[in-house]
Amino acid sequence: MGVFLDSVPFSGIIRIRDMMYTVRDPFRLDQGDVSFDAPDSVKTAMHRAIDENRSHYLQTTGVPRLLDLLAEKLRHRNGIPVDAADEVMVTTGGIHGLYIICQGLLEPGDEVIIPDPEWPPAAGNILAAHGVPVPCALHERLGWRYDLAELGSKIGRSTRAIYVNSPNNPSGGVLTREDLQAIGDLCRERGLWLISDEAYEDVVFEGEHVSPASLNGMYERTISLFTFSKSYAMTGLRLGYVVAESPQLRERMKKALFYTASNVASVVQFGGIGALEGPQGSIDAFRQELRSRRDFFYAGIRDAAGHVFTGDPPKGAFYAFLRINPEWRAPAEITTTSQSWGMTEFLISRGRIGCVPGVDFGQNGEGYLRFCFARDRRELTGALESMRTLFA
Repeated sequence: MGVFLDSVPFSGIIRIRDMMYTVRDPFRLDQGDVSFDAPDSVKTAMHRAIDENRSHYLQTTGVPRLLDLLAEKLRHRNGIPVDAADEVMVTTGGIHGLYIICQGLLEPGDEVIIPDPEWPPAAGNILAAHGVPVPCALHERLGWRYDLAELGSKIGRSTRAIYVNSPNNPSGGVLTREDLQAIGDLCRERGLWLISDEAYEDVVFEGEHVSPASLNGMYERTISLFTFSKSYAMTGLRLGYVVAESPQLRERMKKALFYTASNVASVVQFGGIGALEGPQGSIDAFRQELRSRRDFFYAGIRDAAGHVFTGDPPKGAFYAFLRINPEWRAPAEITTTSQSWGMTEFLISRGRIGCVPGVDFGQNGEGYLRFCFARDRRELTGALESMRTLFA
């Protein structure tokens, strides 16, 4: 029996989804999903794949045309010096990409430094590979970035890698080029790997997105993780990809890929080809609309619940990570000792408003709440009006 899996927790997001399905006409601000639809180029390519009976086994690491397009994208848009397409492999979404990275990289007891707060599957995938996640705080006062001296102090004899996620889920913090250069220097000096989760690479409102593997000398020790989910509104299609220079590491990840998926769904891969071959204007259009929704939601929060929730708009990703007024207390029937869980249960049960407690992302997230503002404006407006009534 896989007894060790008993110690790998589920994300609280699963519990929240179950709670939301008991609510009539909910406002689904708990889900990290955009309301946009995938571009026509994706849908057309998938239809064509079905019509052409592309429903058979494929190469384990991906359709050659897709791998070629991804290598070209990584070189030109990310600045990563990919030499050949076989340095890339496609995965069943970003979470599967992180799984095969951890399975290929970690030995039992290896430590990986992760941000706190952070998307829960980061720690879960490390634990599933018998590794040890070591949280390091992101600080609100620094724009949800690291204190680099504090990050350096977390490195110990068992540290194998540093995991970064920029823009960050849930905080929306964006690491600067200088931050990433300093983290790269730490990795080189201490012989560490850098795992770079770049799921939100195309959702940056202020500053720039920098791929650490593009920095001088870092590709050879960086494993980069990407997804089509956010850039092309393909969340349910589950298409991601990883890139690494090390042949030995790639061979190990390929085994994990094969034994979990054999190959990623054929029709979905052809959809990815359509995304990359088609017009790219939707990426900027999505980003501009998300910026507008961000500003709309934050203005609404200030107006409807500014005495309860505070925080600056994020520089990237599409979440509002808001501090709860420390004086707020949950009603007596909500018995949890966690303020963020108490607020979550209160908003769901009394306001039909989906959200995620900050503590689900790490202890440094306690006292905060995450809302997704990538939902359509009608849903955002409904949630804000419900808050106005609750906190009047």
